[in-house]
Amino acid sequence: METPAPPLNLPAAIATLLLCQLGGEVIVLALCQVYPALAFPGPVVGMALMFLLLLWRKGPGASLDTTAGSILRNLSLLFVPAAVGIVQYGPVLAEFGLTLAVALIASTALTLLVTVGVFLLVARLTQGNAE
Repeated sequence: METPAPPLNLPAAIATLLLCQLGGEVIVLALCQVYPALAFPGPVVGMALMFLLLLWRKGPGASLDTTAGSILRNLSLLFVPAAVGIVQYGPVLAEFGLTLAVALIASTALTLLVTVGVFLLVARLTQGNAE
């Protein structure tokens, strides 16, 4: 007779995912207090914490595996609001789409040029102070 599988503990699996992300955020915020120039996303640190947890547990377990798989399978739902916005504002995009595209490309190019200019100026000013 086959032993039945233990019931899935979905709240614990979701709590594990969220606690790893929260831990990453807390670590980054604490490090930012010591090193204010540190700019690192907390969820990435949380993902590293999850990796270490999985190494320690020797795998995800059935509950975490099922929960993470469900989340990943439905991740495309996050793109629905963007698609609805495109459909809802379709006539506006049809009328002003070219103008919006030109404005977007021009503003991006201008931002890059200004950023390079400021970087070169700061590099030149700080290079003179370093000598």
